[in-house]
Amino acid sequence: MAWNEPGGGKDPWGNRGERGPPDLDEVVRKLQQRLGSLFGGGRAGGDGRGQRPSNPFNFGLLILVLIALWGLSGIYIVDQAERGVVLRFGKYVATTLPGPHWHIPYPVEQVRKVNVARIRTMQLGSRGGGLGGQKALMLTKDENIVDVELEVQYRVKDARAYLFNVRDPDTVLQQVAESALREVVGKSTMDFVITTGRAEVVDGTEKLIQQILDRYGAGLEVTSVNMPYAQPPDQVKSAFDDAIKAREDEQRYKNEAEAYANGIIPVARGDAARLLQDAQGYKASVVAEAEGRTSRFLQLLTAYRKAPAVTRERMYLDTMQQVLGNSTKVFLDVKRGNNVFYLPLDRLRGSRAGGAAVPAAAAAAAGTAGGHDSGDDSRGRDSRGRGGR
Repeated sequence: MAWNEPGGGKDPWGNRGERGPPDLDEVVRKLQQRLGSLFGGGRAGGDGRGQRPSNPFNFGLLILVLIALWGLSGIYIVDQAERGVVLRFGKYVATTLPGPHWHIPYPVEQVRKVNVARIRTMQLGSRGGGLGGQKALMLTKDENIVDVELEVQYRVKDARAYLFNVRDPDTVLQQVAESALREVVGKSTMDFVITTGRAEVVDGTEKLIQQILDRYGAGLEVTSVNMPYAQPPDQVKSAFDDAIKAREDEQRYKNEAEAYANGIIPVARGDAARLLQDAQGYKASVVAEAEGRTSRFLQLLTAYRKAPAVTRERMYLDTMQQVLGNSTKVFLDVKRGNNVFYLPLDRLRGSRAGGAAVPAAAAAAAGTAGGHDSGDDSRGRDSRGRGGR
């Protein structure tokens, strides 16, 4: 016989001897009674047994516990690299510094934390994907097209401005960087952007980006800007590479020519200075010699005016001494005779080291000349001797 039939077996749900499922109204009524007793009061059940006495102590304690938990939920901690922005019903109230703080819990106030120390990076160009994965092709001042890539590093300097002044500040920075770069590149030539002017382009772009962000009040600060890539388009890159190589060769040849000139010019200047000094020295020696001769002639003239005969005799002797002193052979024309005496002065000078042969030969020659000239001195000094080589 089935358990739910009259006189059946045991109910598997525990309803012994009862018919049908448990009464749901009874279950709900019991639950209400338990909740009522928890909050300090109750209502009579469906069985008419009356009301339970209320318990106000339990209800107040529960309220105090809930209020304490709600108040403790307002404690928050701001990290060293963050700033806390407190909002009251969505309106800005204050910015809190690192450390523990408390605010009126939700839904009255809420705190939004912003990291102001982290360096963020944004890239423009084909590799950075800042322009939707497209290449940053820009028009230059000389109507050429250049492919550039830009890398911007920035951080949050004002948490309140970053959250409320502009919508999506990071996207705004990307658009501002692209606009600033196009403006700077548009004012420069292609050669300037690709070769020597890359640093100036980066510097001008950084300043322009910061000016626009400050004008918008975006609360961002640009820390550095780099341009790792700046080349002509791929279609004409080979031609520009050839032009750049030719320019580099030109510069190299100029440097070599300057180095050669720097090596030759100082030598030429040194030779010129040496020649000038030699000329000045020769000039000074010639002038000094001329002045010396002039002074000697004037002194001789003064002496000649005082004693003409003596001066003439002295001049004659000095001249003969100077002429005969450089001669190696002397011929003596003897008066009233046909013999010509030859004095080999070079041999006489060379044999001086041999002994007394030189004095003897000189004495013999002098004696012979004296024997012939002892009787007559009327010829004067013109017949005293003739020299020749």
